[in-house]
Amino acid sequence: MNRLTAPLPPGSTLGVFGGGQLGRMFAQAADKLGYRVHVFAPETNCPASQVASQQTVADYHDFQAIARFAQSVAAVTLEFENVPVAAAEAAAHYVPVRPAGDALYMVQDRGREKGFLTAAGIPCTPYCNIRSEEELHSAVQRVGSPAVLKTTKFGYDGKGQTILQSPDDADRAWSHLGRHKCVLEQFIDFRREISVLIARGADGEMVTCGPIENSHTNHILDVSVLHGEVASAVSEASIDAAKKIAVELDLVGLACVEFFETAEGKVMVNEIAPRPHNSGHLTIEACETSQFEQQVRALAGLPLGAMHNDRPAAMANLLGDLWPVDGEPNRSEPPWDRLREFPDVQLHLYGKQTARPGRKMGHLTVLAPTPEEAEHQVRAARAALAAPIG
Repeated sequence: MNRLTAPLPPGSTLGVFGGGQLGRMFAQAADKLGYRVHVFAPETNCPASQVASQQTVADYHDFQAIARFAQSVAAVTLEFENVPVAAAEAAAHYVPVRPAGDALYMVQDRGREKGFLTAAGIPCTPYCNIRSEEELHSAVQRVGSPAVLKTTKFGYDGKGQTILQSPDDADRAWSHLGRHKCVLEQFIDFRREISVLIARGADGEMVTCGPIENSHTNHILDVSVLHGEVASAVSEASIDAAKKIAVELDLVGLACVEFFETAEGKVMVNEIAPRPHNSGHLTIEACETSQFEQQVRALAGLPLGAMHNDRPAAMANLLGDLWPVDGEPNRSEPPWDRLREFPDVQLHLYGKQTARPGRKMGHLTVLAPTPEEAEHQVRAARAALAAPIG
């Protein structure tokens, strides 16, 4: 079930699979538009449930709980792409699920995703599917080295992947990833990584934002800049590819397409995320319609909003590394008072109870006259939080 006969009226309840920070910001956007939110997640006191009207605490394979959840809402979306397809399809027996299970199925497996892109004529990194050690050795000869070996499922923030510097690394890499089904990708010496947000309504209307320029540290997104130094040809190619992906997937909702930009100015799709994305957090301040409001609008059958941005913006992730280590006296949080020195910087915290190194705890956003100034300010504000006290 994927059709609404009319936009959902204010006061309706929207459902979301997943309780993390993306669900939290979705719920906050829904509240501004007059909707209630019911969260389905296995964790109690999760970031999304703290701002939602209701939560069902159950496993994603508890189909009786899913049925009760689906019958309590008017439509369902998701906040992370590893929701089991069976859960989305079970909910779809009762209400529209956006994105639908078919789109979710296509992007949950790197091999399927790359096959989809290749069949659609959309450039992606050259690759081979790997199911055995013998196939891996053969693939290394075809793809060359260095190369990146990735598990087909459950990879994020650099997890589930390793680099082969030479063919001699193949056995080690295969064992390191648990000898699971993988894809071997050609190592791309890219100029930069960019992302495009694409919203698509049930009527086929599409709105994009980006490209957004992204930099990573230890495989985790570190800083994103909107209005970065991206050539117009690159911008057009990435937006065209994102739109084609949305149409081919019959996407209803919001997605992010991540790209490599090569030294030659070409773009190759790296990954598709059928949900809001970390790089799009800056749209809360930078655009008339944030990525989360677009997700609400597409889910509820409302017209999509504009995502123009008149001023450059930058976003910096706040990881658990900023939080004091256990036993540090007289302090349990970063020194937030230092942000007074940066009056244009906006702070967003996700309500997570436990800080761990590498865990996304919040982000900073700033608007500025130039992309360079925006990036400088947001990095300086974060550095101030990290500086020693005393």
